[in-house]
Amino acid sequence: MRKVSNRLLILVSCILLVLVTITPALAQNPITITFMGHGHPEEHEIFTRLIEKYEERYPHVTVNYINVPPAEYMIRLQAMVAGNQTPDVFYLPAGDLMPWADSGLLADLTELVANTDLFDEANIWPEALARYRYDGNMVGQGPLWALPKDVGPWALAYNADLFKEAGVPLPDPDVPWTWDEFLENARKLTRGSGNDRKWGAAFYTLEAAVWANGADWLDETKTRVTVDDSKFIEALQWVADLRLVHQVTPTREEEQSMGGYSRFINGQIAMFPMGPWDQPAFWRLPFEWDLMPWPVSPNTGKNATWIGSMGFAVSSRTKNLQEAFNLAAFLALDREGQQLNYELGMAVPNLIDMAETGFLNMDKPPANRKEFLRIITDYGRRPINEYTYDNEWIDAFWQGVDAVYAGRKTAAEFCKEIQPEMQSLLDRAIARQEQQRQRNR
Repeated sequence: MRKVSNRLLILVSCILLVLVTITPALAQNPITITFMGHGHPEEHEIFTRLIEKYEERYPHVTVNYINVPPAEYMIRLQAMVAGNQTPDVFYLPAGDLMPWADSGLLADLTELVANTDLFDEANIWPEALARYRYDGNMVGQGPLWALPKDVGPWALAYNADLFKEAGVPLPDPDVPWTWDEFLENARKLTRGSGNDRKWGAAFYTLEAAVWANGADWLDETKTRVTVDDSKFIEALQWVADLRLVHQVTPTREEEQSMGGYSRFINGQIAMFPMGPWDQPAFWRLPFEWDLMPWPVSPNTGKNATWIGSMGFAVSSRTKNLQEAFNLAAFLALDREGQQLNYELGMAVPNLIDMAETGFLNMDKPPANRKEFLRIITDYGRRPINEYTYDNEWIDAFWQGVDAVYAGRKTAAEFCKEIQPEMQSLLDRAIARQEQQRQRNR
């Protein structure tokens, strides 16, 4: 009888040991985490598939995915925060990083990134991570508050068919035009009338002109508005004169009747600024197109443009920090997800090795897709509003600059008038930041 009992005890012990050894996941309690984002149907499909794969890898986790229209997103997110229903993981615009981090609503991801084996930090674009670092004073340094959803270089596309029709040589991907060359060729590309009218360009991004000309909206300390600088004024007037004087871009009335994007799609615009997310629509175009380097200022010999981004933030209120971080990391940096993203034409991979191999070697246009990477590594910049506590100061500029584009004021008149107002608004934002800093001490 004792032998049977001993054998039974040994058998039960072995079974328990096997269960503990091979099924640790079964011991984890099932949990649900919420992820909220926005985007068009293709993006929704991508993230639905990624979430399914995340749930396969972490079978004890269920993800509640909320997708809202972009125009409603921040209103909905703020309402959920106010109602103490903050999503565990959510999109965070890079321009909102400072106040959100200071408010205590974001989880500090620094240690989680240092200890994860889900990705190699050295294989992520440094700029992509830097724009989500903030030390309570300046962005770009300090703790990490989000992971990059994407890094979006704003490139310059051109319609090769229109170039050939106008007898304009195709741009050299390695030798940027100067501003003068851009204008000269835009004049040649602008021809016809009525419904057959074609323009050299849809518009020229002001940031690209201002930065290339050695100017900026703020000084290096990000505390003084510098739009009254002569180099800034020169760049603004040059951009405005493309329409007012040289007539190589659609008039305000023409732009209101049909936007530049639609005119480029219709084959009426020779040069058009685009992001990587425009590729799926452009792949269906009936004409040849490619990317060209942004033109260089004759004063500096340099070019510039901006790089957009959205982050995956984790709520400081989450009850499942590790699982929420794992989801953010999976959505931002999973290799299969990154490959799916670039193959569908939605983004440049966040992973450097993938961007420099699979992405560069795609057999779809643009042929000069390395221009996307050049912008990321060489001459792209983050939008200036990401360095300040709110957008009121820069909104005043954008709301008033139409007076220059319409010809009611010169760039010099406008910039000298608007600078004091912008400075006052910026000072107020800086004061808010200081007040929050004092509260956090």
